[in-house]
Amino acid sequence: MIEWYWKRFYELSVSELYAILDARSTVFVIEQRCVYTDIDGLDDRAWHLFAVDTDSSRAPLVAYARIFAPDPETGEARIGRVLTIAEYRDRGLGKALLQRALQQVETNWTGSAVRLSAQQYLRVFYESFGFAKVSGPYLEDGIPHLDMRRS
Repeated sequence: MIEWYWKRFYELSVSELYAILDARSTVFVIEQRCVYTDIDGLDDRAWHLFAVDTDSSRAPLVAYARIFAPDPETGEARIGRVLTIAEYRDRGLGKALLQRALQQVETNWTGSAVRLSAQQYLRVFYESFGFAKVSGPYLEDGIPHLDMRRS
């Protein structure tokens, strides 16, 4: 059974934070062979949306996204660190995660535009949620990305 959580940094338990950092490291550093510092000093300013498989004892955190309140200058909320762990891909969790992330943005910051930095191969996925490309491709940590925005 999948349970969803929406928490500020200071509301996370030590176990939840550990699971989040473990999942991010597994997906973004190990799987994508991208050596970078995931701990960027921004987690304490973000909201954390994550899914836990309550039937699993091995890897209970199965999907995650980090969401920032709208920037005062641009008025845009930001979504990042979007992931589903390998064992749970192709089950619709990525779609459920992004739907919930957008729902949380709308609930908490009604009418806010949303920006994200998408890995280029996921462009069509994000377009299916109303995001549009607002930049050309660029390399971020050696991986082709695009800036995308949803009004």
